[in-house]
This record gives sequence, structure tokens and C-alpha cells, in this order.
Amino acid sequence: MPEINYKELDKHLKAAKIDAFFPVYLIHGEEALYKTSFNALLDALLPSRDMNYDPVENDDVYEAIARVNTFSLLPGTKVVSLSDSQIFYSKQSESSFLEKAKDAYDKKDMKKAGKFVAALLGILKLSFDDVNGRENRVKNVNVDLDAFGDDKWMDDIIGHCADKGIKVPPVKDHAGDLQKAIEKGFPEGNHLIITTDILDRRRTLFKAMEKNGLIIDCSVPKGNRMADRQVQEAVLNERMKAILARNGKRMDRPTYQALYEMTGFDLRTFSNNLEKLVSYVGDRVPITVEDVDAVLKRTKQDPIYELTQAVSDRNTPDALFFLNSLLQTDLFSLQILGAIINHMRKVLLAKGFAESPQGKKAWQPRMNYNLFQTRVMPAIQEYDRMLLGLLEKWDHTLSGNRDSDEGKKKKGKGKKKAGPSTDLLIAKNPKNAYPVYQMLLKSEKFTREELLDAMERLSEADLMLKTTGRDHKLVLERVVLHICVRRET
Repeated sequence: MPEINYKELDKHLKAAKIDAFFPVYLIHGEEALYKTSFNALLDALLPSRDMNYDPVENDDVYEAIARVNTFSLLPGTKVVSLSDSQIFYSKQSESSFLEKAKDAYDKKDMKKAGKFVAALLGILKLSFDDVNGRENRVKNVNVDLDAFGDDKWMDDIIGHCADKGIKVPPVKDHAGDLQKAIEKGFPEGNHLIITTDILDRRRTLFKAMEKNGLIIDCSVPKGNRMADRQVQEAVLNERMKAILARNGKRMDRPTYQALYEMTGFDLRTFSNNLEKLVSYVGDRVPITVEDVDAVLKRTKQDPIYELTQAVSDRNTPDALFFLNSLLQTDLFSLQILGAIINHMRKVLLAKGFAESPQGKKAWQPRMNYNLFQTRVMPAIQEYDRMLLGLLEKWDHTLSGNRDSDEGKKKKGKGKKKAGPSTDLLIAKNPKNAYPVYQMLLKSEKFTREELLDAMERLSEADLMLKTTGRDHKLVLERVVLHICVRRET
């Protein structure tokens, strides 16, 4: 039994005898879930949690190895824990680091956001200077940063790290030594429990744990697909039922929806808010929507991509809802507008490909994703190469026209001239094809003329926000409505 889901842990613990417990356990995934699983496992191994429980601080792998190989002072089972470990972090987890950093930033937990960014830079052997500014980030981080919205959040985290003196941790890889220790085995009755939020299954350390111990999967998908949301809702419902049953309370579906709208999928906040509601209603059994409105504050952060997705889907109600929600946060109007401009520019670029000879030959709006990867992505990459070559040719012609005798004399003394911008490329990261597929689908919702008109209106809105005293909310609502509303042709 190398790996089980956290839902199976209770059944496993009830069936296991003390001499049947594994020497090493790895619990990974959603923090609130893996901490609950950790406590359940620890209670089963050490019901009294006496001196035979030995937690290791500061992710000190060598200290953990030493302690788990040392006999305890008291007879019986000994448990050593390595909590919130980074030992499974790797370069291949770049997007996971950024996702968690952005999530912590949205929750205003700058300390945690800084931790994830610093850890990622340590693994990539980069400094904060290497990711300071969009151009450096695009060059040094192999992730589609546009999927995380505009760049302000990253700039804010880097600034926080500088203000607080947070350093990029030195590159450490203790995985090999821990793997050898696990394969060698621990003294009988000694157990090691490791918890982590990010896991790279390709590491040989993972394979060693899979072979010699038990892995408990507490992960929950963070996407916005229907299947992901169904899993998220199931987890929240599971936690809600446990808390309500423990306190003898009940809650109907509308009240649950109201609570969810306050928190989104944030298991810790959701649980804490539900505990607040339990305390608030006192002896009363039902918890109502009115209780939610009276007690709780909205902490759910509607990501800016929710707005941009709604705009490019021409979904007017959702677009206005997310716009209003974002305006109530600390985002500036120009940031919101900038995200819409950036997104609609991508839709326009996708439309340009779809109407090009390459696009007309390869792309069909109703094709599935697998066919898109094999048939359309090569055509897009060829289209991007052609466009890049054209840009380089134009750039060379323009720079040649500006050459002078004086400039030729100074040749070699200045900085090397940067190449043309890649902002006009459709597939900046060809390995990540799904966003490109989605962008082409969205481009089908507009005519070329509508997209050009949208960009013109967005430019006008940008000028209004910067130079006039008009109400920012009205300016943004007006341009969003103009883009979303379909006009008769």
C-alpha cells in the first residue's frame, strides 16, 4: 500500500497494528488537510504524545536522520517529525511555487508569499535582481507569468523581501542522504513523518518512500474547471459536515453558498469562519444566511483573471460582478484596465493567426485539445517564427536608418542592443499549449473588427483614467460593457 488518499487514512489506522506501522510516512498536499492527517497519524502512533515524540525544527534533515536513528529514553514507539519540509521542492515545481505565492499574496500573507518566492529562487539559483522587472522574469522563469495576472503582485513580494531582509536560501539537496537513511532502515519502533505542500514525484527520494513507507495524498486541485470545483466543494462539504456534527448544528444549501462566497476555496478560513458561526448562534441549531451576513467579512479574492476571462467570454453579468469585486480590493483601476488590455491583445493576436493562411489551414473552432496540440501548435510556432523574423527585419531596417558616422565610431562601446519584443508572439512558452488553445476559442467570439474596436476603446479608457477626473468605476464599466455586448452586423 504505497499511497492512499487522506480519506482512507482513518480506515488504514483502524486496521493497522502497532507492529504493522510503516517506518516512514509522507503526507503532502493541502496544508489544512495534511495537518489533520498528521495529527490523526500521530495520535495512532503515540496516543499520549510523551517524550517519545521528537519534532525537528527548521527543516533540518540531518537532525531528523540522527534522531530517528537514536533509541528513545523511554521504551516503546518513537516518532520524529519533519513538518512543512521543502525537501521535495525542485525546478520542475516552478508553477506550483508561483501559484502558492500568488495565493498567499491574495490573502495578504506577505511572509508566506515571500517564503515561496525565495525558495523558488534558491532552487533556480537566481537572485531577487534576476526577477526584478517583467523582462528579467520572462527570461529567467520558465512559466507563463501572464496566467497569474499582472506583475504588481510579484513586484510587491520582491519589495517586501527587500524591506524585511529576506534572503534567497542557499541551494541544499539533502534528498540523497535521506534516501540512503530510509533505504537502510531505522531502529525497530522508530518512525519518521514528513509533511510538505509541494511534491515532485519524479525524485528518487519519492520512489524510496513509496517503496519503504506510506504516502498520504491530501492534495486538492486548484483549477477552475468544473471537475476541479467539484472536488473542492466535496472537501468543503466534508469539513462542514464534520464541524456541524461535532457541534450539533445544521446549515442549508443557501447558507453554505453564502459562506462559500465569503471565503472561496480556502479550507482554513472556511473552517475558522464556520467555527465563528457556531459560536455566534449559541444554543440555536440552524445557521442562516442572515448569520453569515452579520458575522463574516468577505475574504474571497476574485482573481483578476476571472474578470479577464469573463470579458473575453462576453459574459456581461460575471464581468461586471468581478469588476465590482476587484474595485473593492486594493487594486488600482489602471491595474485592472491593464490586465484587460493585455488579455484582449492576446485574443487579437490569436484572431490574427486564425485568419492567416496557416490558421485557416490548421485551426478549426470545434477541434479537441489533443488534435490542437498535434495539428495547430506546430503551425502557431511556425507563425511566431515568421512574425519574429519580420520584426527583426523591421528592427534592423529602422536601426540602419538611424546609423550615423558618429554612431559607427562608438561601435562596441555601448550595451548590446536587445532583440525585438516577444509580446506579439502567441506561444511564448510552446510547452504550455492549453492557454493558447483557450485563447483561440475565445477569439471565435469576436470578429476582427470588434477586437480592433475593443483595443481602441481600451486605449481611450486608459487615457481617461490618467488625464481626467471621471469616475473610474464608470469608465471601467463602460468599456467592459462595450466589449461584452454583441452588436448587430
